[in-house]
Amino acid sequence: MNLPFEIRIGLRYTRAGRRARRRNAFISFISAISIAGIALGVSALIVVLSVMNGFQRDVRDRMLSVIPHLQIESLDASLSDWRELAHRVGADPEVVAGAPLVQAQGMLVREDVVRGALISGVDPALETHVSDIANHLNGAPIEALAPGEFGIVLGHELARALHAEIGDKVTLVAPEGNLTPAGIVPRVKQFRVLATFSSGHYEFDSALALVNLTDAQKLFRMPAPNALRLRLRDMQRAPQVAARLSALLGPNLLVQDWSSVNKTWFAATQIEKRMMFLILTLIVAVAAFNLVSTLVMTVTEKHADIAILRTLGASPRSVMAIFMIQGALVGLLGVGLGVTGGLLLATHLEAIVPAIEQLFGIRFLDPSIYFISELPSDPRAADIVPICLISLLLSFVATIYPSWRAARVRPAEALRYD
Repeated sequence: MNLPFEIRIGLRYTRAGRRARRRNAFISFISAISIAGIALGVSALIVVLSVMNGFQRDVRDRMLSVIPHLQIESLDASLSDWRELAHRVGADPEVVAGAPLVQAQGMLVREDVVRGALISGVDPALETHVSDIANHLNGAPIEALAPGEFGIVLGHELARALHAEIGDKVTLVAPEGNLTPAGIVPRVKQFRVLATFSSGHYEFDSALALVNLTDAQKLFRMPAPNALRLRLRDMQRAPQVAARLSALLGPNLLVQDWSSVNKTWFAATQIEKRMMFLILTLIVAVAAFNLVSTLVMTVTEKHADIAILRTLGASPRSVMAIFMIQGALVGLLGVGLGVTGGLLLATHLEAIVPAIEQLFGIRFLDPSIYFISELPSDPRAADIVPICLISLLLSFVATIYPSWRAARVRPAEALRYD
């Protein structure tokens, strides 16, 4: 092999450690613990971050089944020329479809139960192009929201709070009333429940109600829709498209993307993910710095070998390289095993978790609480690559001090006492 002698000796020391001969069995044990610790830490990082990515993806998808990728609102309360506006923004290559929206606050009343709700007036023919809520309906299809029929679709939790079933009547009270000689009388209208929807996101399921666009305009006295909903080709580019359209449309129109509407939630999940990354990285750091004790003991045992190498002309730098290569190989092996194990676990969680639940008779995720029954997992290269690089860096840093000690061994003193 045409390899530098530092690499050959480093490989030989590593193999000798793995053979676990009688005189260095303890060093081999410590090396194995270091490899196992690094592998465990890397696997834990990959699995935990993959599960957090899976939860974030599922919640995001449930949000986007109800809210649009992009929404344009008028600061003047109405978009009288929404069709012309849809044509203008439709020229952007990222915009796929648009639909008008009337959005207002209201109160829903049934018998003695009163609940506040966000009323969305939608065009059933266009709404399916900008959201997936039609896929989550239980009851009549979204096309049943015909103008003049005064039908309503309630979120599952909202319907349960109102004790309303499909076919029941609920009363919608608009906040702006009519001025009469007797004072201000609120505008009320009875609606028939046509269907319910369950997006899996409590915020929407407990407070959102859909009615026909024309019926909403009549009830809230709006001459035109007050918002335009847009679907994009790539939802991840929504912030860039929002900034571009905002500059195009001017200050009288507010352009919001899905990530800014739920900015607090996404910021909280990102902070939680970073903190979990830092905490679990400490596991890798502890395992990596076990290499210090392993290499220190190896250097102590190999004093005679180091002295012989020095007398044969090896420089302190070469001696240092030998032990750094040995430690780096241990780190590389641990990271390799950790990535392999972590990816196997992360990609097979759907089978592993039910097996554990059945074996121990427990339930990790109760669907009545979490709205999901399976542990989601989404391993991403953007997480795995930094994990590998940081783990390898920690392993490399841990080899510096023992290798430096090996380079300072004096041949005469080492051979004198050997």
